[in-house]
Amino acid sequence: MCASEIVKKDNVGAILRRALDAGGGLLRLTPNWVPRSFLHPGKRIKLAPTDWYALGVHRGGIDERWFASTTEAMNENRAEDEGLSYCVFEGRRFLLKDAVAEAGVRLIGKKMFDKYARWPVYSKFFDNMGPIPHHMHQTAEHAKLTNQEGKPECYYFPPQLNAAENHFDYTFMGLEPGTTKGDVRKCLEDWNKGDNGILDLSKAYRLKPGTGWLIPAGVLHAPGSMCTYEPQWGSDVFGMFQSLVEGREVPWDLLVKDVPKEKHQDLDFIIEQLDWEKNVDPHFKEHNYVEPIVDQQKSGDGYTDRWIDYGRFDGRQLVSAKELTVQPGAKCILTDPGASGWITVQGSGRMGSLQLHTPVMIHFGEEPWDEVFITHEATTAGVEIENTGGEPLVGLRYFGPDVHENMPEIGDHREV
Repeated sequence: MCASEIVKKDNVGAILRRALDAGGGLLRLTPNWVPRSFLHPGKRIKLAPTDWYALGVHRGGIDERWFASTTEAMNENRAEDEGLSYCVFEGRRFLLKDAVAEAGVRLIGKKMFDKYARWPVYSKFFDNMGPIPHHMHQTAEHAKLTNQEGKPECYYFPPQLNAAENHFDYTFMGLEPGTTKGDVRKCLEDWNKGDNGILDLSKAYRLKPGTGWLIPAGVLHAPGSMCTYEPQWGSDVFGMFQSLVEGREVPWDLLVKDVPKEKHQDLDFIIEQLDWEKNVDPHFKEHNYVEPIVDQQKSGDGYTDRWIDYGRFDGRQLVSAKELTVQPGAKCILTDPGASGWITVQGSGRMGSLQLHTPVMIHFGEEPWDEVFITHEATTAGVEIENTGGEPLVGLRYFGPDVHENMPEIGDHREV
């Protein structure tokens, strides 16, 4: 069923309190579909084939679904609420962004709300048919120049969504050691000559379902066609450094989208946005590759909780993620030190009083029972999760900054 009425910000308080009380601190979220005019849907995130272009061909295909997002998608010709997640209760919808503004301490905890006054992270399924341009997301320093925030991000490749590899299951990351800024400048100078050759300066890594990566801000990457779960900082900044992908033009505007206007032709400034040391790191994989690690303290008979994205960005814990698997007939009490956004990727069951179910296909506007915002209030008290189906119940959940005291570090999977 599709909710018909949207509750505006000024009237959110009453319905939010009822929803939190009824759900024991859990909030049901609705699918948050985001199109990209320059990309091609990979067709694995369960959106109905009739709805891949639900917002019109001129807006591009829908190849992203954002989770528990209070971050706007910075698309041209965007809708007012594009990228923002809705909570649904009693046939009415209200923005998670407004809910956090209304009751931030209950939803995300006092420490996080006092520091950020918002839910400062989000996650998405990114699902493209082929590779996308070699690009980077600005650091906090450079994003601030356009009144935005930087964007480090994490990757995880859920096996449930990657039965089909599509066209190119490799991702170019960083630059080959020894690459110079002059080499990159030559690529920008050759922008209008066809393929500007930026990938000749990089290295491709084969993608493996059930593993992941950290992508620091300022690091070039050209994601391949594996469906990716991407916990990240709450920003939508980027700059494309590749002029041609699979014969398709990448306009210069996408290189300088988040660059001050007076710097749009300043090649040296554009290159300075790159974190050079991280790009040419000769041990790039060692410093950024992630394999799951079982959290023994949070696992038990019939259920397993695994770290799937962990590690720090410049020493800071900014975003992380875990995967909970509950076997048929089993149940557990989920407790975390902070709020999280949950998406069910396999099976069915319940979380507290909310039903969980993984849909086979979702039409644009439908409201399946697969996504939940687990508030700080709920998870610190403990939430019962039960598998009521005949296959494993699997959910991914991601967290905001400075939540965990026992998070693994990059490379710890080699010691398990």
